[in-house]
Amino acid sequence: MSVGDVTVVAKGLRKVFAGPGGKPVRALDGVSLSIRPGELTALVGPDGAGKTTLLRMLVGILAPDEGELQVLGMDATRDAQRIQDRISYMPQRFGLYEDLSVEENLNLYADLHGVDPQQRRQRFDRLLAMTDLARFTHRPAGKLSGGMKQKLGLACTLVRSPDLLVLDEPSVGVDPLSRRDLWKIVQQLVDDEQLSVIVSTAYMDEAERCAQVFVMHQGKVLAEGTPSALRERARGLTGIVSPPLDTPARDLQAKLIDASDLIIDAVPSGGNVRFIRQPEADKTALSKLFDGLSPTDRPEELEDAFMMLLRQHHVEDAPPAATPEVHQGQRERASNDDKPVIVVRDLVRKFGDFTAVASTSFDVRRGEIFGLLGPNGAGKTTTFRMLCGLLPASGGHLEVAGLDLRTARAQARGRVGYVSQKFALYGNLSVQENLQFFGGAYGLRGDALRARIRAVQTQFQLDADAVSGDMPGGYKQRLAMAAGLLHEPDILFLDEPTSGIDPLARRSFWRTITALVKEGVTVVITTHFMEEAEYCDRIAIQDAGRVLALGTPKAVREQAGAEHGVDMNSAFIAIVEQARAKGHEAGAEKVA
Repeated sequence: MSVGDVTVVAKGLRKVFAGPGGKPVRALDGVSLSIRPGELTALVGPDGAGKTTLLRMLVGILAPDEGELQVLGMDATRDAQRIQDRISYMPQRFGLYEDLSVEENLNLYADLHGVDPQQRRQRFDRLLAMTDLARFTHRPAGKLSGGMKQKLGLACTLVRSPDLLVLDEPSVGVDPLSRRDLWKIVQQLVDDEQLSVIVSTAYMDEAERCAQVFVMHQGKVLAEGTPSALRERARGLTGIVSPPLDTPARDLQAKLIDASDLIIDAVPSGGNVRFIRQPEADKTALSKLFDGLSPTDRPEELEDAFMMLLRQHHVEDAPPAATPEVHQGQRERASNDDKPVIVVRDLVRKFGDFTAVASTSFDVRRGEIFGLLGPNGAGKTTTFRMLCGLLPASGGHLEVAGLDLRTARAQARGRVGYVSQKFALYGNLSVQENLQFFGGAYGLRGDALRARIRAVQTQFQLDADAVSGDMPGGYKQRLAMAAGLLHEPDILFLDEPTSGIDPLARRSFWRTITALVKEGVTVVITTHFMEEAEYCDRIAIQDAGRVLALGTPKAVREQAGAEHGVDMNSAFIAIVEQARAKGHEAGAEKVA
């Protein structure tokens, strides 16, 4: 299969949309690029960079206001239908039909694309084998885990053999195991069929796999090249340092990031803190900043180059870290005794014959960041909903903020804030209107409500008149956080709050969380970014409704057999795979 020397050629692409208040937003501002065939190509950049707009142009959904775009040797505006006949596109929210089975979804998309019935069985068998869905062909799509849904979406996208595959953040909300499987599938297609693949991603380790990377920001291409060429920008500037004993890595990270004249970026990793120093940083000032610690050099990574590019271009569209105001209630919370604020004993939740959570036990201390990790379908969200009083337990004891949820669910809900993994506010309402509605739902009225709305709008730097649904992902997340904190809860539950958000916005988010915890708020969080487990005081890894590991990030890495400095992603995969292997062995022994 040959499509010439280039797959995509863009020259001076521009696209303008109407933003809040009718103000024009330049989604693409003079983008020019060339993409080679038979390779993996990545688009990376912060929220609102223009990645999705560019992909929609490539597949013929949007037309540019200005510029030229050729895809597979054809004009993208004049020949949109011909291009679509040769492209497979998987958007961020792929349209699976949840009431239909896996097999029925595949047949539906094969019908839509006119795939010959004689060719389907062989194609389906290969796709089901690649995605490991052959055992689930009769299961409704709505009953698949998040990772399985993404794999089914990719299979439906590939029911025909395209010349170009376009994937818009295919691994958002997908756990590390499923993410690894997705990329194995994509790489196999590239290797076996020389398929051209263009992917946008918030994960820099995924972009590292690609032959060509384009870094976008505010509708422009800031840099392009191979991962190794881009990494060169950070050569000689990257280091790693261990925090003092009994000091969380997140505290050292905050100290380093605050020294912006010396440090470009810092992030916890494997119990240490990775950092990038400013090229002209004064050595004496650096030595004083590290205050007796002994930083060492480390190999530069693509994420280092990405963060350098964004910092150097003064990223104004990424909301700066919010600094919570200190309220009297928070001071009182911080001074209370060490009694756990969450007590879970032998918690069980069943849906008919299916056990989603099986005999789970743990405590969460006041002012702690507690991470609940696990593969898609592990029971994390079900556990969360029970902790928030949104779902009754089938068995066991559950106590939140000193209240037994069997007898005081309504009272407990008034003491907690909850941010769901999907944006759950009203997209057609303004920031102000959403906050008024949710403040009323929490029982706030009159002057008290107005004062809290002003406080959180200032704290999270939100425009009161902005339409919620039109805001970039980072700001939507900020609004959801503001709504969850209106009533000043003792405990904040965050269900995958950073899903699909770029590294820069994730740094800002965690600075906000760290500040809240210092004021006495307890945070319980689920995440699929394993690096974020390093911000937690303790974590639990759950699979098939059972807790596999519980302890500090260091203790969990040690349980996985990982050495100090090895990342949590590797430890997570090892713990889950070890548990599943033991489960398979036990099952085999029972059969025998």
